[in-house]
Amino acid sequence: MGASYKDGRIVGLHDVELAQLAAAGGRREFGELVRRHSSAVRALLRRMGAQASTADDIAQDAFLQAYERIAEFRGEGTFVSWVRRIAARLYLKRRKKDAQLVLEAELREPEQAPAYADNAGRIDLDEALKVLSAPERLCVSLCYGAGLSHSEVAETLNTPLGTVKSHVKRGLDKLRERMAPQGGDQTGSRAHG
Repeated sequence: MGASYKDGRIVGLHDVELAQLAAAGGRREFGELVRRHSSAVRALLRRMGAQASTADDIAQDAFLQAYERIAEFRGEGTFVSWVRRIAARLYLKRRKKDAQLVLEAELREPEQAPAYADNAGRIDLDEALKVLSAPERLCVSLCYGAGLSHSEVAETLNTPLGTVKSHVKRGLDKLRERMAPQGGDQTGSRAHG
């Protein structure tokens, strides 16, 4: 393992190598993992519906838990996916008291349609997610942001599997509709009905 240091950062090591060194007591190596992936974890939490300060708190708790359990990380998936799952579960645990409120949240349409793309055509996923209901946003974020299966989401939310699948399908359909290019010929986009 050939690590080098640049501006106080560890470069030249893969996340799996950093995790192995952290498991052997390397606090600096774990700090590098946090530096590399903390913004991705906070972004997932925000997409799940957490306020900025809550996302920061839960991300910190997730990294603390990851540090305590670093020996459990086997490198079978990416480190960021592993810590995102920890963060998602912590967020849901915190929200569990209000889970019924989240699942029964009223469907609200935005007062005015937000802009999803800038002048260069880049899509703002965070802005697009705002059109989803709270249960749809939560289920889509858990499946596609945290990498949980539909079954894992159903178990975590204590919700029927069919309900989770419905929220995900409706959420993805809404996102496809909102993020589709406007005004162009879309006849070729759906070959079968």
